[in-house]
Amino acid sequence: MGSEWWAQAENLKSLGLLIFFVTFCLIVLWIYSNRDRSNRLEEQKNIPFLDDDHD
Repeated sequence: MGSEWWAQAENLKSLGLLIFFVTFCLIVLWIYSNRDRSNRLEEQKNIPFLDDDHD
């Protein structure tokens, strides 16, 4: 039964959709769980403009 199930295109489409959906949900959870990183990057974005002028 195992190899017959994989041979049917209808099953592979559903399995592919499930894999992509789970991957998408994991990426979204990973992004929203790392709020500390986004705050750190927000503070560091102006570092190049903090240098003193050497005129």
